[in-house]
Amino acid sequence: MSTGPKQALYAEFALVAKACAHAHRLELLEHVAQGPLSVEMLAERVGLSVANASQHLRQLRDAGLVVATRDGKFVRYGLADDAVLDLLAVIGRVAERRRAEVTRIVSGYFDQRDAMEAITREELEARARAGLVTVIDVRPREEYALGHVRGALCVPFEELEVRLAEFDPAQEIVAYCRGPWCVLSFEAVARLRERGFTARRLEAGYPEWRAAGLPCETL
Repeated sequence: MSTGPKQALYAEFALVAKACAHAHRLELLEHVAQGPLSVEMLAERVGLSVANASQHLRQLRDAGLVVATRDGKFVRYGLADDAVLDLLAVIGRVAERRRAEVTRIVSGYFDQRDAMEAITREELEARARAGLVTVIDVRPREEYALGHVRGALCVPFEELEVRLAEFDPAQEIVAYCRGPWCVLSFEAVARLRERGFTARRLEAGYPEWRAAGLPCETL
């Protein structure tokens, strides 16, 4: 039987879906969305061997979800297109609505750490422009250097406790990290509130801020 254009399209769509059908590959996409990172760094972030991470990245590249560029002796992987962020968001929304285990995890960890509605990108941009908030990026320094919200302070989560004296207790703090399911901003906000600060999370994370065309900086 000959294959028509619809069947050919579905076959291509299936390749993309198959590339996403692994927890490690979804996590790798979250990390490459921060900016081009080496295989070695990505392997460390996700807790894989370099060989295993390379295999997963190859499948993501073959599906057109990531791109590889050579930087001297290193190969760096980055997100192929911001539309991949939309794909990840849709997967998350469908899973939240249809998977009871997802609901249990969200209510048991994420909502428990911070049930308050996150600040929207538009509200944060307006409040930051007016000087009404302190914005902190709690991702690792390497990711901050690749790109961050304009004016945000680099405060990796592991440094937060020793840097509390730098913050004005009278000003609201907004923390952000890698994306909607990254735990760093949830933990940072919880820690700040425990120490008496007014703090909120930014909805989603830096990649979504950048994709929305909002002000960014790099080092």
